[in-house]
Amino acid sequence: MKDLAVALARQHARHLYRSRQILEGPQGTEIEVGGREYLSFCSNDYLGLANHPAVVAALQEGAARYGVGSGASHLITGHSRAHHQLEETLAEFTGRPRTLLFSTGYMANLAALSTLAGRHDTVYADRLNHASLVDGIRLAGARLRRYRHSDTTHLASLLADKSRDEPSLIVSDGVFSMDGDCAPVAELAGLARDHGARLMIDDAHGLGVTGKGGGGTLAQLALTVEDVPLLVGTLGKAFGTFGAFIAGGEELIETMIQRARPYIYTTALPPAIAHATITAVSLARREEWRREKLRALGRYLVQGARRIGIDLPDTVPIVPLVIGDASRAIKLSDGLRARGILISAIRPPTVPASTARLRITLSATHSETDIDGLLSALSEVM
Repeated sequence: MKDLAVALARQHARHLYRSRQILEGPQGTEIEVGGREYLSFCSNDYLGLANHPAVVAALQEGAARYGVGSGASHLITGHSRAHHQLEETLAEFTGRPRTLLFSTGYMANLAALSTLAGRHDTVYADRLNHASLVDGIRLAGARLRRYRHSDTTHLASLLADKSRDEPSLIVSDGVFSMDGDCAPVAELAGLARDHGARLMIDDAHGLGVTGKGGGGTLAQLALTVEDVPLLVGTLGKAFGTFGAFIAGGEELIETMIQRARPYIYTTALPPAIAHATITAVSLARREEWRREKLRALGRYLVQGARRIGIDLPDTVPIVPLVIGDASRAIKLSDGLRARGILISAIRPPTVPASTARLRITLSATHSETDIDGLLSALSEVM
């Protein structure tokens, strides 16, 4: 194991070592870590539903009705009424004919890509796509062609080299997890249509946050299942629970059920979680004030930052403060922590080299007073 120790020491020296921190209570804007209270700006609980009383009550009700574990894979005896009802709820929510549940977004992306792409296919992927999309393409064994971030002109030039009948797939995040910006999905749909390619969008950070009723990036752009045949979404971010899903047409979902190894060979997520998620989706859909508050808080943060000489992008709810050097990002994160503000330093390989950052994430349960506290601490540590 000496080689592992050497590699870990090297990671320490490059300021890329990662450590876990133990959360003592529920997720929220105010959390307890290591016996100290912090104001948190590093959670994906965008709508503040992870500890919502109605969602907690639904989880308890689901556990009383279905027990704790599912006990089996979906294709044996693990597919409960709660799972089925959630799939129907998500299909109606996304405007797709059907959905299929997975335990994590990582598994959903591995399943989609390893099932729909093979070694004779080409996958065109944005350079800043999430790691699970990259790993899914690797698992598929497909030929990977990466285009510059959100650069549809570059993508068009790559697609021009293929024949229309050549099997191909265009893959992109809807909202990029480390930069908070939206992909040019309408343009991607047009290129996919013009060049005979399928389009897959992972909208993990858009669903619940953007679009009418929280329908996500595709709803905001009024794109149909014909425009984007394959949509992936997660339930552990804006919806505050756990799990993920693939949404699409009848043939797509049936193909996943029959062939997707990450679906077939794993235990179904706990049915009580599925039961609670139905309540979370309902809350996210009808409580528009949560999205309105997120946008208002984002404007307040960006304007306040400019007043103290910090230029932040208007990319709610993910607002990156790019620092560059990993060691400096850690020092700034530590300085904020000493002032009771929790924001993780994001470093390579999660982000490209020399783009280490503080990834500020907002929640509908934050207040302007919370933002003022963040801005005051930033002005001191910067």
